[in-house]
Amino acid sequence: MNRSGAAGESQLPVSIAGHVARYDSRCRLLPWTAWSTALDLEMAFYQTCPSDNGYPRFVYATFLDADWTPDPRRTDTIPATQNGMGIISYLKFHALRGRRHPGYLQTARSMGDYLLKETLTPSSGRYPAFTRSTGTRQHFPMPPDAGSQGDRPYEIEPDKGGIAGYALTLLFEAAGELRYLDQALQNARVLAATQQSGDASNSPWPFRVDYRSGESRGEVSGNMTYILRLYDALLALGFGEFAGARAALWAWIRRYQIPSAGSGGALFAQFFEDHDTPTNRTAWAPLNLARYLLEKRDALDPDWRDQCWALVEFVRMTFTHRQFGVTVCHEQDEDKQPWGGINATYGAVLALLARAIGSDSLAGEARQALTFTLYSIDEQGRPRDVHTNPSPGGWQEDAHTDVIHNYVDALGAYPEWAGQNALAQEPV
Repeated sequence: MNRSGAAGESQLPVSIAGHVARYDSRCRLLPWTAWSTALDLEMAFYQTCPSDNGYPRFVYATFLDADWTPDPRRTDTIPATQNGMGIISYLKFHALRGRRHPGYLQTARSMGDYLLKETLTPSSGRYPAFTRSTGTRQHFPMPPDAGSQGDRPYEIEPDKGGIAGYALTLLFEAAGELRYLDQALQNARVLAATQQSGDASNSPWPFRVDYRSGESRGEVSGNMTYILRLYDALLALGFGEFAGARAALWAWIRRYQIPSAGSGGALFAQFFEDHDTPTNRTAWAPLNLARYLLEKRDALDPDWRDQCWALVEFVRMTFTHRQFGVTVCHEQDEDKQPWGGINATYGAVLALLARAIGSDSLAGEARQALTFTLYSIDEQGRPRDVHTNPSPGGWQEDAHTDVIHNYVDALGAYPEWAGQNALAQEPV
């Protein structure tokens, strides 16, 4: 289709990540293929990933090309986020497909095994046997000084232990293997032992700490949601020891962090491993907090609607822009690109909110954002981390592991979006 420019003008067809963009008569972006088709292609492609040292290559390497070749310039990795969100994605997709494909559960177990066997800090110090935020792909296990990207050699990020611990709890429930629960408990107990009260300028944990001494760097860590999820999951399994820590963390989030969204969002600074500016706000943290509120709703707080709106509006005002006629979300103050992980997160959270409050307009915005990221999957199921990447591959978190679960959440809210012409978007 030729999209209209100024009156009387026409433009050549536009291309998004190698696909000709399709629009309906109202200039809404249409999927290049059905969502279900694209997602199944991607999941099937990842089942072909070669293994090394007992793990699919995308489990231990963060930077890969479309032929599964690691980028020789990038040996740095983000094991906790990449595999923690990957476990969540694979378990959710496994459930979406009726748990009929054991390969998805096996991949999730491979991610869990990698976290347990290869990525832990030594068993001494302030954060002993704790899942690392960053590391290096060439070591099995990682050496004591394996910190990379924005982490110094002996540093970890406490919030990433929350992501990994929560994912491992889910994996324990799905696979029934106690080793996953044991590590989730270890992460949670270390977090509870190091938790502070927090205030208007400090989160309950710093963003980075030296795991040996506990020396901190970065007063604010924006992602507190997954530590809260970890506490919740362990409390549900009968581990009442986390009740006090969980109550204190939620009290800080409700009193300080959520209101921060209405006054500049300073308490949503710092999440991404490769950045260390202490004031660098992100969209990832408020969106994932909004998702948590939407899942819990009145059981958590009767004000969940107002709280979700505050979080989503902060993101919309601060981190969205228009590309190819679609409102997309970029990830942080210091990076204006709509990477796959953050834009899919944006679309999923908007879809959940739209369903919860019955908003057709918000649902349309959500579907457009998710359709945009769907264009980064090619006909062979190979995803790109961002649509501007000239070829498939890149950061595996943004290409795959932090993307799939967002589509599952959106389809849970709107199952009809699995088909090509959902929401009556007419083909041109």
